[in-house]
Amino acid sequence: MGTVRNVHDRVLAAPAERVGALLDRLAGAADPLFPSPAWAPIRFDRPLGVGACGGHGPVRYSVAEYEPGRRIRFAFDPPADGFHELSVQPLGPDRCRIRHVLEQDQPLGERLGWLLAVRAVHGTVVEELFDNAELAATGSLTRPTRRGRYVRLLQRLTWDRPEAAEVPAGAALLRTAFPESDYTDAYALDLRPGLPAAPDAWEGVLRGTPVVARTQDELLLGEDAGHLDYRASLLLDPEAGKVTLSSVVRIHNLRGRLYWAVVRHAHPLMARLMLRRTHRRLALAAPRAAERASSHLVSGGMDGASDPVMWKP
Repeated sequence: MGTVRNVHDRVLAAPAERVGALLDRLAGAADPLFPSPAWAPIRFDRPLGVGACGGHGPVRYSVAEYEPGRRIRFAFDPPADGFHELSVQPLGPDRCRIRHVLEQDQPLGERLGWLLAVRAVHGTVVEELFDNAELAATGSLTRPTRRGRYVRLLQRLTWDRPEAAEVPAGAALLRTAFPESDYTDAYALDLRPGLPAAPDAWEGVLRGTPVVARTQDELLLGEDAGHLDYRASLLLDPEAGKVTLSSVVRIHNLRGRLYWAVVRHAHPLMARLMLRRTHRRLALAAPRAAERASSHLVSGGMDGASDPVMWKP
């Protein structure tokens, strides 16, 4: 057992009150700080405050202490022992320091994982959070954080994997595509904050497959052939926080049955792979959280101008 202490900080040319106001929006609907969708977002079971439980990705914790505009301490869920904390410290009327401290007692296995992988990813996520704080508080970013090759590799290997699901009730185009079908499946991923919520952005999920119909929330792709017909639905449900790829197949004859008897074994793997690939591509190309928060303010989002999410000097 050993104790790990990891500290990151950055001095910002902005008043502490300005940065602290951003801190209070962490994990909220218009969070300007956490670097999602490139990384799994922070989610809690209630608004930010002492007792809120949740975490990001596989890391689970709860809010142990909260000083609005100044400091949030998160205690790791048992059996983990330790905390991580975000704080803002004034350095004068127009300067402040944003700091992240992690302290955790780690047994040997966890310590090796920390040294080999977690430390690099953790440091990148924290520095990207600081990038958002700097951009949101000052309107510019002096030196953006760059993800190293090793971090990009770890990010690719640990990206969310689609899970089998029921065909969503909202997939009306797919449900009415055929009177009867011989095969149906569906796979879903979390619709991370910052991912496009319009189906058109996801059109390339099945490369080379034409779009046959679309609605505000659903994209229907597919082709007809002499031996079988297939349709694939891409449904975006921001309320449920899910994006779902569903498929139906209609077989016409013996050739179709023989063909599908072979292809159906590879289909689940390929469907998951294509959804995961598109999910990752769009997430890495999405605007920063601070940029989205700025757009939210300018477009008259839920906070309007009375409670701004981005400040400019």
